[in-house]
This record gives sequence, C-alpha cells and structure tokens, in this order.
Amino acid sequence: MKVPFLNLKALGQDLKPELAGAFQRVLDSGWFILGSELEAFEAEFAAYCDVPHCIGVGTGLDAIHLLLSAYGIGPGDEVIVPSNTFVATFLAVTRCGAIPVPAEPREDTFNIDPAAVEAAITPRTAAIIPVHLYGQTADMDPINAIARKHGLIVIEDAAQAHGARYRGRAAGSLAHGAATSFYPVKNLGALGDGGAVLTGDAAIAGKVRQLRNYGSQAKYRHEKLGYNSRLDELQAALLRTKLRRLDDWNRRRNTIADRYSKELRDCDLNLPHVPAWASPVWHLYVVCTTDRDGLQRHLESRDVETMIHYPIPPHRQECYAELNQMSLPVADKLSAEVLSLPMSPYLSDEEVGHVIRSIKDHSRAD
Repeated sequence: MKVPFLNLKALGQDLKPELAGAFQRVLDSGWFILGSELEAFEAEFAAYCDVPHCIGVGTGLDAIHLLLSAYGIGPGDEVIVPSNTFVATFLAVTRCGAIPVPAEPREDTFNIDPAAVEAAITPRTAAIIPVHLYGQTADMDPINAIARKHGLIVIEDAAQAHGARYRGRAAGSLAHGAATSFYPVKNLGALGDGGAVLTGDAAIAGKVRQLRNYGSQAKYRHEKLGYNSRLDELQAALLRTKLRRLDDWNRRRNTIADRYSKELRDCDLNLPHVPAWASPVWHLYVVCTTDRDGLQRHLESRDVETMIHYPIPPHRQECYAELNQMSLPVADKLSAEVLSLPMSPYLSDEEVGHVIRSIKDHSRAD
C-alpha cells in the first residue's frame, strides 16, 4: 500500500464540479482583480475567524509584512519570532527593515515559550509574532499579557491553523492582528498562492487595503509607497467553495490524529502534546525521535511518505548568516528529530492503519 503525505489530487477530484462552477462564475463575470468574489470571501472568512475585517493579499508572507508595515514597524525595531518556524516569519520582519529576534519553543508543543518571549525583550522590541505551528495555537494569554506590560504589538502567524481554537476563541482573533496563508497544502488552500490579514482594527484594515494596492485608495492616486499584493478573484472564488468544507476536513484530521496518538503511544516516539486549552486542527502531525532518519527510511521502504518540518531552522540558514552563531538548542534539537507523518482529510482508515503498523514494526525491530 502506498500512502502519500498529502493527496491534493483527491481533494481536487472530490470538489471538481464545485471548483469548476466557481471558475466559470469568475470567467463569466469578466472581473478578475478586487471584485465581488474577493469581497464575499473576505466577509465569509472574517466571520469564520470571528473578526470584523479580512483583507485578501497575494501570499502569507505578504500578509505578515503588510500588517507589520501598517503598524509602522520598520528599521531599528526588533520583532520577536519563534526559533522553530518556517523562514517566511523571519523574512516578513526583514522585509520591513526590522530585526527578527528568535525565541525558543516549548519542546512539548513546539510553539514559542512565553517565558522565552519575555526574556528576549529589549528597549528596541516593537512586536511579537507567535506562530500557531502545525495547527495548534501558541499560548496566547501570557503572550498578550507580556505585550501589554511592555507596550508591544502582537501579530499571530496563523498560516497553519485555519479553524484552530484557543480557550474557545478562533485563531486569527487572539491578538492585535493575524496573518494567514492559503498556500495549496494548508488546511484551507487555494489552487495557487494567496494570503490574508485579519484584524479587529478598522484603521489598520484600511492601511493594509491601501498598501496591498500600490498605496492607493483611489485609482491613479498613490498616497503611500505601496505594493502589488492582491488575492485575485479566481482564488477567492475557489477558497469560498473550499471554506464550506473546512470544518468537515478538520474533523477528519482530528480523527486521524486521535488514532495516531492512541495507537502509537507505546512506540519509542515523543508524540504531540495538546494542552487542555487547545483545539488544534492538525495541519501536521509531528513526532520526535532520535532515530528520525532511520524511521523515515523504514517508512519509505513501506511506501509511506513523510516529510521534515523543518530540517534547517531559520537562524541556521545562509540568508541569515548573522544569526548562525546564536545558541538556540531547542530549535536545533527539534530540527534533528521531527518527522511529519501523513496527514490529510483524504487519508483512508486503511492508509492510516498501514502507517501505524509500519511504525510499530520499526519499533519492534529496534
């Protein structure tokens, strides 16, 4: 049995009639940028995330960058980011001219440690960007309390957490603002690139709308130095179609994660920890093992596809050479031990069983 890590083709086939209908609707409209489909998606996704404002943009990276810019964060400012994250979180800070300051995660949840956040604050700190990694929210209450104490902006990187909740509240509604991505592999993925800013602040929403459209509020009038970063009508229409299925897909992801956690608990693995206050949506199901490479090779021999998120932390990347000498042992340890198991709402029970049996066989062989 061959088990793919993520089967995007199955998703496309399942929704083919609805996606084709959305495409045809946009084609027939003759309007492809900043039109009614985007307006409708922004309203629907804002309601889904329990926030007043959603602004569709070109990518998740753009969403973080534009939100930081709307808050006036730039050269000379420091922004605290997780040491264990995808490089886009760092890049958005750098694009503003600000300085990313990595803070270590907790080893049990993989998310940024509030204690490490407070320890990283300096007189130059302007903002904190907690990432809701792998589909589970960071511990936002203490992070927000730290931010209030020091007068800092908090921006959620919610790119992996569509539908996740923290103490009953939706990811994307837990801070001053949030940025998310609709890259195709996300829980809510476009058929191309896309992203969005979420906020409860009407003034910030207006600034982001202006910045995404060449710094313009009226055609051919440019009050600010802006960018070209707009979620197009086709992607908005496709995302509207998929948003209606998101909760069903997330429930299936939870079912698979529950089975992994139950049936793999006796294996020599560190399984994901879910605090009582968290309601994750399992964008990824990530285990840790000191024999990561051996387990991955074994699973490959059983036709089980796995991935590593992420093999090189941002502070070890060549593009951040100035950070290469930082001592961030937790992020370094995770990068050597994490392994992402197949996770998709289209995984069958038989495929999940094959993954579990294959891992158990490896544990017995050890």
